[in-house]
Amino acid sequence: MHDIRAIRDNPTAFDAGLARRGLTPLADGLLALDQALRAVQTEMQQAQARRNEASKLIGQAMARKDTATADALKAEVAALKDRLPALEDQERQTQAALSAKLAEIPNLPQDDVADGPDESANVEVRRWGTPRAFDFTPRDHVDLGEALGLDFEAAAKLSGARFAVLKGPLARLERALGQFMLDIQTTEHGFTETAVPYLVRAEAMFGTGQLPKFEEDLFKSTNDPAFYLIPTAEVSLTNLVAGDILDSEALPLRLTALTPCFRAEAGSAGRDTRGMIRQHQFHKVEMVAITTPEQSDAEHQRMVACAETVLRKLELPHRTMMLCTGDMGFSATKTFDIEVWLPGQERYREISSVSNCGDFQARRMNARCRPKGDKATRFVHTLNGSGLAVGRTLIAVLENHQQADGSIAIPAALQPYMGGLTRLEPTRSEPAR
Repeated sequence: MHDIRAIRDNPTAFDAGLARRGLTPLADGLLALDQALRAVQTEMQQAQARRNEASKLIGQAMARKDTATADALKAEVAALKDRLPALEDQERQTQAALSAKLAEIPNLPQDDVADGPDESANVEVRRWGTPRAFDFTPRDHVDLGEALGLDFEAAAKLSGARFAVLKGPLARLERALGQFMLDIQTTEHGFTETAVPYLVRAEAMFGTGQLPKFEEDLFKSTNDPAFYLIPTAEVSLTNLVAGDILDSEALPLRLTALTPCFRAEAGSAGRDTRGMIRQHQFHKVEMVAITTPEQSDAEHQRMVACAETVLRKLELPHRTMMLCTGDMGFSATKTFDIEVWLPGQERYREISSVSNCGDFQARRMNARCRPKGDKATRFVHTLNGSGLAVGRTLIAVLENHQQADGSIAIPAALQPYMGGLTRLEPTRSEPAR
């Protein structure tokens, strides 16, 4: 949510930020509503003040036995009393219209974010590892998974497309990955493991920016009031501080959770229809940080490193990209994507997105902080990122650590989570490639 006062103070800068996002100027329309709102508020205040003043004057006129003046004042008070509800209704409607427009405008990019229309303008920051040179033709995770316990037909029978059933050691490998990631983020990086609800109210979705703009991407219950299945644990974790005033000295607050995530993928028709890349249900380890404004840039870099660490321990080549203005998410002011190399596709694919949202979400949630001994509060900054998406990491492990016979060499860091198992063997014989 944007601060209307900041737009009022510098509408040119606001529209310039929107232009970098590829959006048309909006400041004039917002300021017209803001002016109308302030005008009706001023009229309300003046009417209330005059009613209070006239009420006092009635008593004075009655004391003087000036009935004509008293009657005129009584009539004025009655008229003002009748007028105030209409003004209050006008204020509510104007405030609602202004708030609705502000709620649909994305965050503005930081100055150092590259301009560009889409992912083609993203900037590579660094890369780690060299894609493996195979002495056989590598297969993608779908071909590999069929002999390892990956079953799309069973999932389709239960739920339709974009779901998967994992069986046996492959299911254990997915579980091991989630536990491994949680342990890294909690024991090495100082995040507090948190178990959160998977169903949340509309207010929580609004707080992190999923509502109202992206409702079609969400799964929603039919009860009233409705619940929404979380598309990411960011929603639950970030909203834990909604409405709170935090001690600045206690920040940054770092939280992590392993949860299922549910996404309708309404805008992805025809994209990644093969395999597990884009699913309606998947698991993810999410990282969330709540900071003071001064801490957020450094925290952002730290969180990117936290995600990269997992990939390095799993011996997975990857690169880190700074997203351009046209490729950032709605709530982000700056985003780094981490992309893992997938031999089956011969390309890098996103496996983590780490965003600094500034005070954008905090304004929607009314989440603030205050230094000890101060009366004034400030909005906190919120950051979120995957540490990592479990399903896509499973894909990366299968494809990067595949062997010619269809088996999968389990990375050394993951073996303790697999009971010492060093290899996933196909459940049926696979020809050498």
